[in-house]
Amino acid sequence: MCYSAQVIQNVRKFYRDLGLRLDYAEAARLFAARLEDPRINISRGFEANFDEPANEEERGIKATIDAYRAAAASKLEAELFTQKTRRVRAERALATKETQRAREDLRISMHKIDSLTTKLSDLHRLDSKPRDNRIFPMVYAGVIIRDAGVNRLSPMRYFCRPAGKPAFYDKKFPGLYNARRDNLEKFWAGEFGHHHAILVVEAFYENVQRHAMEHRELEPGEQPQNVVLQFLPQPPQAMYIACLWSPWTGDDAPAVRGFAAITDEPPADVAAAGHDRCIINLKPEHIEAWLTPEQRSARELQEILSDRAVSVYRHAKLEAA
Repeated sequence: MCYSAQVIQNVRKFYRDLGLRLDYAEAARLFAARLEDPRINISRGFEANFDEPANEEERGIKATIDAYRAAAASKLEAELFTQKTRRVRAERALATKETQRAREDLRISMHKIDSLTTKLSDLHRLDSKPRDNRIFPMVYAGVIIRDAGVNRLSPMRYFCRPAGKPAFYDKKFPGLYNARRDNLEKFWAGEFGHHHAILVVEAFYENVQRHAMEHRELEPGEQPQNVVLQFLPQPPQAMYIACLWSPWTGDDAPAVRGFAAITDEPPADVAAAGHDRCIINLKPEHIEAWLTPEQRSARELQEILSDRAVSVYRHAKLEAA
């Protein structure tokens, strides 16, 4: 399962090749919703499409982003002041007498100060960083959809709650950021053949068991250990990842649009690294057909998924997790 990906979501990079336009209506709605609910997590890379607004719609969205950042900065600054005060009190207490409580207060406050300082810096910086475009489940990113005959880059949550299902599906099925290919015409029947999207990816990340990566059985008494692998196509290239999406609405929760990447049996090099699933990299010539699924049969769509772009993946261990 693709639990994280390094994505490309700058609309100007693909305008010439795909005729891509920004989904202003959905972007405006989503950024306005975040003002009311700061838990909505939108990737900084998608926000970057509005850093230099070129028209009235982009200027309006940029103003909403700026309002959110100002409110977020105010909260972070207040919390930073609280933690700095906590640190000073702990240092004063430790200067008088060494106690476990004061030592713990100092440790926690120092950790939070570092975290809050980084978050404040991120809110104010103007430069782009690779982490701006690395997405995880429940984060909103830009995906390509066909809307009224136009390819649009639209922000959606990397976690697809199928339309018509209750909101508690988010907790009942925690893996809904990926859609298994062998379940497309069953669980995902409401989306497959109706709502298709493409996520443009530079690299993807997988959790792998160390012993599987090393092609061995667990030793007696050995506990499974997880490692995170980064997979990069060789040569480096943009990958067009087949996705499904759903326009979920309900009476008991706010509307949400989410997407899931389709996964299938892995190619040999991914399997050799110890992982048993892989996202599907579409051939560029299939993009048009994939984004217009209602004109095609399930068989034709499955053939598109089988006739995928052939990539060799180099992998590297990032971290223990």
